[in-house]
Amino acid sequence: APWKPVLLLLSPPTFSTTCARCAKGRRLRQKRAISERQLTRYFVDHRKVRVVGGQGGPGGHSFYSEPRKIFGGPDGGNGGDGGHVILKADQQTKSLSSVLPFYQGFHGERGGRKNCYGANGAYVYVKVPVGTLVKEDGEVVADLTQHGEEYVAAYGGAGGKGNRFFLSNENRSPTLFTPGEPGQERVLHLELKTTAHAGLVGFPNAGKSSLLRAISRAKPAVAAYPFTTLNPHVGIVHYQDYEQVAVADIPGLIKGAHQNRGLGVTFLKHIERCCFLLYVVDLSVPQPWIQLQDLKYELQQYDRGLSERPCVVIGNKIDLAESRINLPLLKEQVAERVIALSALTGDNLEELLWHLRELYDTYVKTEQSRGQSPVKW
Repeated sequence: APWKPVLLLLSPPTFSTTCARCAKGRRLRQKRAISERQLTRYFVDHRKVRVVGGQGGPGGHSFYSEPRKIFGGPDGGNGGDGGHVILKADQQTKSLSSVLPFYQGFHGERGGRKNCYGANGAYVYVKVPVGTLVKEDGEVVADLTQHGEEYVAAYGGAGGKGNRFFLSNENRSPTLFTPGEPGQERVLHLELKTTAHAGLVGFPNAGKSSLLRAISRAKPAVAAYPFTTLNPHVGIVHYQDYEQVAVADIPGLIKGAHQNRGLGVTFLKHIERCCFLLYVVDLSVPQPWIQLQDLKYELQQYDRGLSERPCVVIGNKIDLAESRINLPLLKEQVAERVIALSALTGDNLEELLWHLRELYDTYVKTEQSRGQSPVKW
C-alpha cells in the first residue's frame, strides 16, 4: 500500500528565561522617558539609613597533628575582619531613591587549621549622588562633593584570635580562642543638595525650565500652570573647548519661602551649592524689578550671604510687547547686568552663553587661587 503523508502538529518552541543563548536573540525593549509627574515618585532628597558593619570571624581552635609528630602545638588561625559599609559619591546617581533603609557588611570567616587566617568580609558600597550630606544626631559628619569620594559609614568588627595567638612559654597548649567583635552600628541621615555651577532662581512660570531646555539637552516639563517643576533638573552647557558648565533648574520660589511656605526650604537648600546665580525675571508682568527684590530677600533670610554671590539678571519673554516696555525700566532699577532674551524663540541666547562662560572662568580662577580644585563636569 502506498504511504500516506501524515501532518504533524508541532508545538511552538519554548524559550527559557534563564538561557543566555535564547535571551541574546530576544529584542531589547527601550526605556520610556520618565515624565515630571512620574519623576516625583523617584526623586528623593532625604533618606534615613541604618548601617551595620560586618561581624568579625571567630578564631580557630585546633592542634597540629600528623604521624610521628604527636605534640605539634596549637595551630588555630585568627578570624577575618568584618566588611565595612562605605558611601561612595557617583555622578551617574541623581537621587537617593535607590538607597535602602538598611545595609550590613559581610561577616568575616572563621580561622582555620594550620594557622590559616579567615577571609575578611567584603565591603558593601552604597552609591549616593554627588552633593550628599551625611548627618548623625543633627551634625554633619561627611560632605561628598566630588565624584568617587568615599566615606566609611560603619566599620566592620575585628576578627577573633585563634589559640595559636595565646601560645607562650608558660602555656604551651592553650585552648583559649576569642570570638569576633560585632560591627559598628549607626543611624545616618542622608540629605541631597544639588551640585551645579549656576542656579536658575525665579518665581513660578518665569520661564526657567524653558530656558534650561534652550541652552542644554535637559528636558524638564514645561506647562502654562505654576509649579510645573517639582524637582531640580541639571543641564550641561557644552562649549567648543570641551568645557562643561552645569546649570540647575531650581523649582519656583514664592514669598515666605524662607518660612517653608510652598516647600520653600526644600527648594532653597539646593541653591546653597551653586557657585553663581541666574535670576530669571518675567518682563511681561508690571514692575518686574519687584520680583528680583523679593527673590534676594528670600535668599538672604534663608542664608546670609547667599544673595551676594556672583549673579546676572535674565529678563525673559522679550518677544512680548509688554516686555519691551518694561525692559528699560528694569535696567534703571537694577544695578546688576540685565540680559534680555526669549527662551521660547531663542532670541539673544548667545549673550547669556558668553556671560555664563565668563562667570564660570572667574569661578575657576578664584578656586585655583585659593588652592582648591573647582568642580568639573
